[in-house]
Amino acid sequence: MARPMYRSRSLKRVIRRTPGGRVVVHYERRKNTPMRCGRCGAILSGVPIKDHERRKLPKSMKRPERMFGGILCPRCLREVLKDVIRGRI
Repeated sequence: MARPMYRSRSLKRVIRRTPGGRVVVHYERRKNTPMRCGRCGAILSGVPIKDHERRKLPKSMKRPERMFGGILCPRCLREVLKDVIRGRI
């Protein structure tokens, strides 16, 4: 069993083979990745990439101030709103 500090899923598990032939698990910090649209997967503009930057900002600057800001890209939002108006959703 791993130590309690390593049981968090915020750490990435990487399997390594040591020079002695043993296979061990190393725990690494996950890399920062850009936020992506929940519908199409496009990178969201207006959202800071780095976690430490995002943590320091006030809530209004962490994502765009519009409906579904920080969740959907503008193109997907426009399509969803059109579908809602047409009564498809």
